Amino acid sequence: MWIYNTQTRKKEEFQPLHEGKVGIYACGPTVYNYIHIGNARPLIVFDVLRRYLEWRGYDVTFVQNFTDIDDKMINRANEEGTTVKALGERFIAEYFQDVEALGVRRATVHPKATEHIPEIIALVQKLMDKGLAYKSTDGVYFDTEAFRGYGKLSGQNLEDLESGARIQVDENKKHPMDFALWKARKEGEPYWESPFGEGRPGWHIECSAMSMKYLGETIDIHCGGQDLVFPHHENEVAQSEGATGKPFARYWMHNGFINVNNEKMSKSAGNFFTVREIGEQFDLEAVRYFMLAAHYRSPLNFSRELIEQSKAALDRLYNARDNYEFLLKKGGTVDREPNEAEQKFLDGIPAIRERFIAAMDDDLNTAGALGALFDLVKEGNIVAVTGASTKAVQAALDALNELTGVLGLLYRKEETAQDDVEALVQQRQEARKAKNWKEADRLRDLITSMGYILEDTPQGAKVRKA
Repeated sequence: MWIYNTQTRKKEEFQPLHEGKVGIYACGPTVYNYIHIGNARPLIVFDVLRRYLEWRGYDVTFVQNFTDIDDKMINRANEEGTTVKALGERFIAEYFQDVEALGVRRATVHPKATEHIPEIIALVQKLMDKGLAYKSTDGVYFDTEAFRGYGKLSGQNLEDLESGARIQVDENKKHPMDFALWKARKEGEPYWESPFGEGRPGWHIECSAMSMKYLGETIDIHCGGQDLVFPHHENEVAQSEGATGKPFARYWMHNGFINVNNEKMSKSAGNFFTVREIGEQFDLEAVRYFMLAAHYRSPLNFSRELIEQSKAALDRLYNARDNYEFLLKKGGTVDREPNEAEQKFLDGIPAIRERFIAAMDDDLNTAGALGALFDLVKEGNIVAVTGASTKAVQAALDALNELTGVLGLLYRKEETAQDDVEALVQQRQEARKAKNWKEADRLRDLITSMGYILEDTPQGAKVRKA
């Protein structure tokens, strides 16, 4: 597998630190609000990365944090008259509800910043002992001038960063690019005791402390949105490598931005949508498909039309799966040796699988993988007809389930029709037997109005949710 490494700005062959094992750290949300559609992209993309590596036989430890102490959280808690802890617990629960609807699996570990204060304090102290951090009147800062490699992830040197930055002069800092490791206690804010005074962690330090605890001093893959390259990930590199003297991450993966209707997403532009809001209008699995239909590093334009196109493509996959399952369950297949066409399909499955792997091995090219998947469906649908060999249809179903599982698609289980719908289907069948076509048509229209699609097959009526 080849991965585009943000730090080296080129594709590199993936070679984990330990054979057969992969450690991945993904930056999670600050839990003061619902996640938005821009947050959904890295969640989906790197969920697929994890699934693919596991499918290829790696033992993956996937760590995604929750930032549960932050200025935004403190402000929101004060506005609502609640505690930061209660606010965090509420939106962590909301987060899991949203990501489950997106088909995103839970991480191996979901560490919270507030539950790792001892590790954070120890790391800050280590940086101070090494002369890479200093105490100021309002906390402890990382000394960017003392770390020679600062800027290597974003590809800029300290002077360029300083000249291009819009940073207010802060008398507490030695250099404008220095960043807070520990913030001194302020009235009305949560705080913890430390050797350098009462206070709370800065934003960047938590990820270094928690990734080191669960993945070691050097991790295989660190991933997140492109917006995190600077300053968040740059600062993680500096404080981590400054403390350990070792490479912090072997590979850095960053997904591209999302625009909404060809405009940058922002609250002021009125095109800022949470996943919860999108889910009220669209099937969130269609949103997942939409995210995977483009290369993860490419910018992506979110629009109603594109989501509807994604839903139509997803429906093709569901229809194929439902057809294969229906034939197998309702006796539409025959236990015989495959005929020539079926054998050709069976012989072609390994090649389709290899095209799928080749795409995914090329920097997680999910768009190319979907192309291979639709080749499978196209060929499978040709042979999956009434009277087909059980072996051919079962192979089509197994291959479809395997490859969609890698992408995290088709996670909605087949919904059985409600009892009252099944009763109407049976009544319609009886009307058809009696050649009462008017009543049969009336019952079909009624079933359709209830949100079901009815299809007559040699094996009987096939009904499914629209």
